[in-house]
Amino acid sequence: MPSFSSITPPVFDGENYLTWEVKMKAFMEVAGLWDAVFEDCEIAPLPANPTLNQIKIQKERVNRKAKAKSCLYSTVSPTIFTRIMRLEFAKAIWHYLKEEYEGDERIRGMKALNQLREFEKLQMHEGQDKYVEKRVQIANKVRILGSNKSDERLVQKNFSVST
Repeated sequence: MPSFSSITPPVFDGENYLTWEVKMKAFMEVAGLWDAVFEDCEIAPLPANPTLNQIKIQKERVNRKAKAKSCLYSTVSPTIFTRIMRLEFAKAIWHYLKEEYEGDERIRGMKALNQLREFEKLQMHEGQDKYVEKRVQIANKVRILGSNKSDERLVQKNFSVST
């Protein structure tokens, strides 16, 4: 099993935001950086006579926030980087990407409907294994888009193919 440091983070190029978001969140959780994205943006200054522990905790928070920001910078294409490089905090970067690329509920619903249409139109031409694999891929895309309404229909279609 490879060490975490050898795992390549997902790169976002402006396409398939929802898939990238899921992968990126998992990547940052493993790296211990996910909480740094949503902690309070600014770190409180040290008190007048800080203890060694307070200094250590402050330094760790600053480093985690810098690592989270760097991680987000390094996982986007150069074009997207130019849009986010002015943002000071990982939280602001994450929210910008979400607002810019996720789309609102109506758009996600339309994408899910398009995937469902593709799902319905699929026919078995290349053999059952590839056919079922393609159906599962489409079903997963629909779920990522947040549409659970069609789960019963997806399962019913897949079982009718495999029996």
